[in-house]
Amino acid sequence: MTVIRDYDVIVVGAGNAAMAAALTARQNGAKVVVLEAADPGNAGGNTRYAAGQMRTTYRDVNDLLQIVPDLSESEIASSDFGSYLREDYLEDIGRLTQYRCNPDLAEVLVDNSHTSLRWMREQGVRFQASYGRQAVKVSGRFKFWGGLPCEVWGGGPGLLDAYYRAAAKAGIELRHHTHALNLVLDERRVVGMHCAFEGETFTLRAGAVVLACGGFEANAEMRARYLGPNWDLAKVRGTKFNTGHGLAMALSIGASSAGHWSGAHSTCWDMNAPETGDLRVGDGYQKFSYPIGIMVNARGERFVDEGADLQTFTYARIGREILAQPGMFAWQVFDQRAVPLLLPEYRIKQITKVTAPTIEDLAGKLEGVDARGFLKTVEDFNRAVPSGEPPINLSIKDGRATTGLDVPKSNWAYRLDRGPFEAYAVTTGITFTFGGLRISPRAQVLDAAWKPIPGLYAAGEIVGGLFYGGYPGGTGLVSGAVFGRIAGREAAGIRK
Repeated sequence: MTVIRDYDVIVVGAGNAAMAAALTARQNGAKVVVLEAADPGNAGGNTRYAAGQMRTTYRDVNDLLQIVPDLSESEIASSDFGSYLREDYLEDIGRLTQYRCNPDLAEVLVDNSHTSLRWMREQGVRFQASYGRQAVKVSGRFKFWGGLPCEVWGGGPGLLDAYYRAAAKAGIELRHHTHALNLVLDERRVVGMHCAFEGETFTLRAGAVVLACGGFEANAEMRARYLGPNWDLAKVRGTKFNTGHGLAMALSIGASSAGHWSGAHSTCWDMNAPETGDLRVGDGYQKFSYPIGIMVNARGERFVDEGADLQTFTYARIGREILAQPGMFAWQVFDQRAVPLLLPEYRIKQITKVTAPTIEDLAGKLEGVDARGFLKTVEDFNRAVPSGEPPINLSIKDGRATTGLDVPKSNWAYRLDRGPFEAYAVTTGITFTFGGLRISPRAQVLDAAWKPIPGLYAAGEIVGGLFYGGYPGGTGLVSGAVFGRIAGREAAGIRK
C-alpha cells in the first residue's frame, strides 16, 4: 500500500462543513487535502441539494447589510426585517429539541452564526434576502418571519461553487472518487487515513483529520436499525453518498456517540420522487405549504396539526408523522384561499397532483384514500373553523384555531369550500440523521470518557447532540459552517 506523507490536515467530505474546515485550516497555514467519494458533478454531499436558507442572529437591517450588502434602498424601505437576537435563537433551538440539545454546542452555534456568514462572504459566497420564502406582504410592506432573513444565492450549488473557487485559489487539493476507508492510528493519536481510488488503496498521513462526511440517511439498513420500521422505505432528499461510513470509522476507534440516533430531519416529499435526490429538481419535491391546507391519510383523516407553529419550526418533523400513516403517504388539500399562496415547488412539472371543481369530485381522485372518510373529515373540519374571513398572514401565528376536533388546527384554520380544489400526494423525505459523534465546543471528537481523541475533529451532519426530534429551519448549514471553521482552525494547530 502506497503511503503519502504530505499533508497537515485531511478533510473527509466536500460539502459546506468540510469546505469551511478546509479553507479555515489553509488560512491558518496548513497544507490541506479534501477527500470526496463522489464525482465532480455530485460532489458536496447534502449541500448540493440544499435550498440555502441561513438562520443567523441580527439586530436590525444594518446587521443584515453585512451579509446582504446588495439590498437596495427601496427594498429596505419596503421591508420589515425585524430582528432575531441571541436569546431568540437559543430559545428556538431549545424549544424544538425539547431542551435536550447540548447547551454548550448550541451557544457556540448561535454566537458564531453571524460571523460565520460574514466569513462565507469573504470566501465569495453571495447571499440574498429571502423574499420568496420568508416574507409576506402586509399593508404594502414585506414582513419577514421565522428567523430566516437570507439565503445563499444559487442555493447549495451556488454555495459549493464559491467554496471550490476559493479552495482552488488557496491551493487546496480536492480528490474526487476517493473513498476514505478507515482512520490510521499511532497508538491513540489519529495520524492519517486509509483510502481507495479506482480500485487501488493508499494511505495519507497528516497531523489531523476532520470528518465532515454526513450522517447515515442514505443507508437503508442503518435507517431501519436506528430509526425503526419502514424508515428503510423513506425517500432520501439528498445525496446517496451519506452512508454513515464516517460514523463507523470513528466509532470503531472508540469515539463516543451522541444525540438522537432514532431521530432525523424528515419532511413532506412528493410521493413519486426518486429513491434519492435528483439534481435536476433539487428541493422542488418538498411540499411545505401544508399550514394553509389540511393533510389526510388513507382513511381520509387528518393526523397532524398543520398549524401548530410557523412552517420553519414544524417541517423537519412532519416526515415521521407521514411514515406512521397507512401506506406511508398523505394528501395535502387546498382550496382557492390557499392556492395563490402555495410555494413555487407546487408548480414544478415532476409532481403528483389532482384537481377538481368540487370537494366531492376531489374525493374520488385522491388515490388510495377512503372517499367517505375524507368527505366527513372536510365536513367536520369546516364546522370547527372559526367564523370571519381575515386575510391569511403566515408571518405570525394568528390563533385561528378549530374547536372540538380530536386533531386540532391551532393556526390558519379556514374553511375548505372555495373550488376548484387542488391536492398533492406526499410521503416521507429524509434529509439528515440527528445521531452522530460527540464533540467538544472545539470540534474535537470525544472518546467514551468524553476526552478528546488526539488528531480527530468533526463538523456538519456527522455531529450528534444538537438536534432532537426537530430543529429550526436553516440551522443545519449554519451549524456546518460554524463547526467546520472551528474544526479547521483547531486541526491546523496540529502539525506533523
